[in-house]
Amino acid sequence: MDIVSKKTRSKMMASVRSRNTKPEIMVRSLLHRLGYRFRLHRKDLPGNPDIVLSRYKKIIFVHGCFWHQHQGCSKSNRPDTRPEFWNKKLNENIERDKVIIRQLQDAGWTVHVIWECQTKKGEQRLLYVIKEIFSYNGDQGTDN
Repeated sequence: MDIVSKKTRSKMMASVRSRNTKPEIMVRSLLHRLGYRFRLHRKDLPGNPDIVLSRYKKIIFVHGCFWHQHQGCSKSNRPDTRPEFWNKKLNENIERDKVIIRQLQDAGWTVHVIWECQTKKGEQRLLYVIKEIFSYNGDQGTDN
């Protein structure tokens, strides 16, 4: 049994954003400050990736921990209400993510996921995560 009315729940779910979320904007802001230039939500790529760095052949998805089921994260707990619905919905999200990542990798992209919870651990921690994405092959941002 849900604790809010159907109308209230519908309004709540409709307000959930899939683009330009606070975590996504935070990642984009740090990338830009580091000198990296990118494109957003390219429709010509599988999954319309959040951030596309064509110069480096890298893609960054900024995933919400609940919707994409970040393993081991407290934000990924599934609701007790309507378990059949939520299990089906969230499992489909997980499988879709795997397919999209594989398609992008097969096309030669390196795919990275930054989780919502990583954006909430402070700017310095997020900066470290972003720098790690580029560190293993020596990619550098531009000064432009």
